[in-house]
Amino acid sequence: MKKKIAILGSTGSIGTQALEVVSEQHEFLEVEVLTANSNSDLLIKQALQYKPNHVVIADESKYEEVKNALDPHDIKVFAGSKAIEELMDITEAEIVLTAMVGYSGLKPTIRAIENKKKIALANKETLVVAGELITELCVKNRVDLIPVDSEHSAIFQCLVGEQMNTLDKVILTASGGPFRGKKRNELMEVTRAQALKHPNWSMGAKITIDSATLMNKGLEVIEAKWLFGIEADKIEVVVHPQSIIHSMVEFNDGSIKAQMGLPDMKLPIHYAFFFPQRVSSEFKRMSFSDINQLTFEQPDKETFRNLGLAYEALAQGGNMACILNAANEIAVEAFLQDKIKFLHIAEINEKCMQQVTHISKPSLQDYVETDMESRRFALSLLS
Repeated sequence: MKKKIAILGSTGSIGTQALEVVSEQHEFLEVEVLTANSNSDLLIKQALQYKPNHVVIADESKYEEVKNALDPHDIKVFAGSKAIEELMDITEAEIVLTAMVGYSGLKPTIRAIENKKKIALANKETLVVAGELITELCVKNRVDLIPVDSEHSAIFQCLVGEQMNTLDKVILTASGGPFRGKKRNELMEVTRAQALKHPNWSMGAKITIDSATLMNKGLEVIEAKWLFGIEADKIEVVVHPQSIIHSMVEFNDGSIKAQMGLPDMKLPIHYAFFFPQRVSSEFKRMSFSDINQLTFEQPDKETFRNLGLAYEALAQGGNMACILNAANEIAVEAFLQDKIKFLHIAEINEKCMQQVTHISKPSLQDYVETDMESRRFALSLLS
């Protein structure tokens, strides 16, 4: 029987690539649910091609447009972010790919876990904001949480079969982004267009800016703690400009395992959909004869302050990572709208971490209120 897939955030970079995987593996996969924030045109096109049972457009102003287009095809259409959560109660999807941007992915992921759906996690902010809560829910509901980020997928793959062995550290690789090697004085006037030119990966605007500031790697450090149950001092970041080694693990005997491949997000998506099996694909293969060198260097935490802020958020614990994530979402959006300069992103993040109320043992409601408070404070810094 075909595996039924729900794709939350189908019109984004991860969502569209996930649908390419479904197309290639149509004998084994079918789409049960598609959701989008506001891109109604693409959502309609996807729904007509993949014929899901349910579609949600979060932007309620686009509801009539989507409903009128899909009603004749017997596709049920809902609107609003709450509908995405509620759909997790009734959908027959076995696997939920959470590819929504930022904090918006938290509540639907929780609802999917409570309904015992296997989670293919592409929304790292879910674990950044509420890692302890999410991991406890997964254990309670016996739900598999399979990472889709290329780095965490790499670590996950390296750890398969190693449950009885002691892990010394994980090594997250980073491309360094478009500004690798630059100093602060060289980044004062960089433009939105320059920051969006990632050297290796094709991603959405928000994650591309996060890669340029190294915030993406910082969020991945926080995510790694919760995914793999390892403390911050055992999570190392190294800059690997070629993006061929996606990440590594080191064991207590000194052995290091690495997962390698071309920089293509369809590979970890494919792996997550079929785990624990490896199913043959037609993806382009890597040839070592085409690779001239693999190089590594230390990240510049002074210039790219966001990486250090992520480690600080981990050290403080509680809701501090939630504060950092919310501030960063506001700051990145402001930069994309040319309201602030590139270096101001980290400055806003740091001020929010200093000023927003820290809670050492937050509840889910505390996370919700922290997110709102952090966004309000970050917005106040823009004026």
